[in-house]
Amino acid sequence: MRISDSFDSGNILVTEIAGPRARLAIKPDPGEDGFFQWFHFRVSGAKGEALELVIENAGEASFPKGWEGYAACASHDRRHWFRCPTDYADGRLTIRVTPETDSIWLAYFPPYSRERHHDLIARCQGRPRCRHEVLGLTLDGEDIDLLTIGEPGPDKQSYWAIARQHPGESQAEWWMEGFLDRLLDPDDPVAREILKAGVFHVVPNMNPDGSRRGHLRTNAAGANLNREWDKASPERSPEVHHVLARMDRTGLDFCLDVHGDEALPYVFIAGGEGVPGFDARQENLLARFQEELVLANPDFQTAKGYPKPAPGSSTTLSTATKQLTDRFGALAMTLEMPFKDNADAPDPVHGWSPERCRAMGRAALDALHRIKGALR
Repeated sequence: MRISDSFDSGNILVTEIAGPRARLAIKPDPGEDGFFQWFHFRVSGAKGEALELVIENAGEASFPKGWEGYAACASHDRRHWFRCPTDYADGRLTIRVTPETDSIWLAYFPPYSRERHHDLIARCQGRPRCRHEVLGLTLDGEDIDLLTIGEPGPDKQSYWAIARQHPGESQAEWWMEGFLDRLLDPDDPVAREILKAGVFHVVPNMNPDGSRRGHLRTNAAGANLNREWDKASPERSPEVHHVLARMDRTGLDFCLDVHGDEALPYVFIAGGEGVPGFDARQENLLARFQEELVLANPDFQTAKGYPKPAPGSSTTLSTATKQLTDRFGALAMTLEMPFKDNADAPDPVHGWSPERCRAMGRAALDALHRIKGALR
């Protein structure tokens, strides 16, 4: 049996292989915080063997609560992913699977590869409504891709959607597929109506370096991008630096920042409630968008999520949602999707899946369509 991670977004260390049992560890991100939780590796030469794969440093991961009730993802063809029996005890995560083919891939969540990202950009730029440009370069020299959708006009609103500030949260780019495919469908009446009102600026992957390197939360410099919005620099966080500079040029009426949450088995939104100056208008817009998203896709809910901060309690504006809420007086939100299953509507075979991420992306357009008239 051989275990490898020498590929796009791969992450695992092999301590020992003894028959069908392997002792493993997850490699941490660079930087003083040493985030880790994301894993992605291939097991070869074990067809038909009942494998026991033990990640021994799971208890030291960034979010150990994320392992409780979690089931690892596996695929024989890297297209169709299913959940494996997975146990967490005594700080160890044990994955059990019997490969049906010579090789099997295991991951924290179905990966979204850089190659698939480039296919997404190519597919979108081929649509009449869409233009592509490179905002700048990452520290590893990767392009920071921006898609602009819609025709500019003096009264047009400015809508933004960004994803994967935390590269291990691959749910976010699966969400982008559904969102963009619907937005660029010329036969979709909701997309047509929204584009009469505004122009979209979409960054499908905010962290190309971390995505390729197999990081959980940071870029090549070890910076957590969603803590850089009040201090972004070309030297440490060029991804945020370039995106925020363009937001200042286009203005911003609406922004959805798409993420994944390790611990909570729900889809939910965190808004800018604690930001000084967060007013009744913004509060009403936040509530309305969530109400409409529940109607558009019942996988979304509002009962469970992060505790709401007290008014004016957010003394730092380092996250995208807080910075943009304050900077533009706009409706800015963080959408969270689970690594686990959705506890409200479980799927024992697939758990929360790329297909459900894409469906949530499509539904976001319904919610925006219903509130767009109140954004200004």
